[in-house]
Amino acid sequence: MAAANAGSVALPAYQSSSDWFADGETRMAEKVELMRESNRAKNVILFVGDGMGISTLTAARILQGQMAGEDGEENLLSFEAFPYSALVKTYNTNQQTPDSAGTMTAMMSGVKNKAGMINISSKGLRADCASSKGNELNTFLDLMEITGRSTGIISTARVTHATPAATYARVPERNWESDDGLTEEARENGCKDIADQLVSYGYGDGIDVILGGGRRHFLPSEEGGKRQDGRDLTVEWQQRYEGADVQVAYLQNGTELAAQDLTSTDKLMGLFTSSHMSYDADRAASGSDEPTIAEMTESAIQVLEKNDKGFFLMVESGRIDHAHHAGNAYNALHDAVAFSDAVQAAVDAVNLDETLILVTADHSHVFTIAGYPTKGNPILGRVVTNDGSGAPEEGAAQAGDGMPYTTLGYTNGLGFADLGDETDADARYASAADAGRKDISGIDVEAPGYHQEALVPMGSETHAGEDISLHAVGAGAWLVQGTIEQNALFHIMARAAVVSPGK
Repeated sequence: MAAANAGSVALPAYQSSSDWFADGETRMAEKVELMRESNRAKNVILFVGDGMGISTLTAARILQGQMAGEDGEENLLSFEAFPYSALVKTYNTNQQTPDSAGTMTAMMSGVKNKAGMINISSKGLRADCASSKGNELNTFLDLMEITGRSTGIISTARVTHATPAATYARVPERNWESDDGLTEEARENGCKDIADQLVSYGYGDGIDVILGGGRRHFLPSEEGGKRQDGRDLTVEWQQRYEGADVQVAYLQNGTELAAQDLTSTDKLMGLFTSSHMSYDADRAASGSDEPTIAEMTESAIQVLEKNDKGFFLMVESGRIDHAHHAGNAYNALHDAVAFSDAVQAAVDAVNLDETLILVTADHSHVFTIAGYPTKGNPILGRVVTNDGSGAPEEGAAQAGDGMPYTTLGYTNGLGFADLGDETDADARYASAADAGRKDISGIDVEAPGYHQEALVPMGSETHAGEDISLHAVGAGAWLVQGTIEQNALFHIMARAAVVSPGK
């Protein structure tokens, strides 16, 4: 190779002309162009893929590419093309491997806390109402409401579940979603359940958009709900705005959302299912009248963007996590692909010169991509190896026990199940755990109902403790760099939106 002058290095033509090389050079040039402080973020959108660890991103990007007829490995999910990214440390103050209540509290309040508690500092005790008094934490959503911005929350889980609840509630027990879960001590000390806190939210003019599942926590038991106090919180939420000059809409299915005139809607609540919303593949297969996460995102932005001061929107894909807990990669990955579509819908709908979009997870899962499958091998399939000649070997690879194995697997959990075309991953919980190695010859491992093998038998697959990723584009995105603590997300959002927390 010829000697190089300062600042330049001669490379062989076959290297510099490679598509890989040219693509990397182009991407770096784009990044350098963006390496400057951007405008203030009038709007902030935080996307949270619950349980969407790095291995989930990798597998989902490959699946999305393969669904489009490609090998998949070169594909990128929408947000993976964002110009800024960081690694995020997820531990709780009392656990190496975290839970969603603690991780989302860190993101929304700027303070790490214990597992299971929502916006209560670590001085409090889990499920102890008295100890939570004086230890409540305020959230970024609170700050945006106080400064006159509009706010919204979206979740494919129940809107009272840990991740969405951490945007607005303060409670020492994440399971207090409705009053039926409150302990006697909590009642005596005046703690309110999460659904009650949502409809009576007291900052600004209240949360403007609420879309997701969990209707049962708002309805009395005699109407099929969970509430023991006889209250219908959906009615109370609508009555709250009676006499005010605002247009209010309460919806219960996707058809109603599609028909709603969002240009004249000021307050929007849509509770589309009794509990969690369907997995995306299950929704599509069953024809359930539920909106997609992308449709909910587009609808929310149409309502919120009417506020000239700006808005904050949190969008959670909650069921990625649930499918992983069931040991079902099929639904976890399809929900991650739907999540990517929702991010793209937001990018297409807003002005990035005044909007910061952040995409992250709360934690990861013990989900692995292993073996030496040939490039382009179906990501949900059995491992088929390559001998280096460019042609895959015949048949699936075999492990040391002489049986084939899949690329995807779990370290722990319920283990193997072959439920065929069943798209509801939770159906796995209806049968006994079956961990350990199985002979999967002749089984359709790419079917919706296939649940991957697991090494350690457990009643539910667990979260994992490694770092997760954060991706950013738009106003203030340059703040996202390096390896950061999870609570730094609060400060990134506050800095970008020029919201200064007071004492």
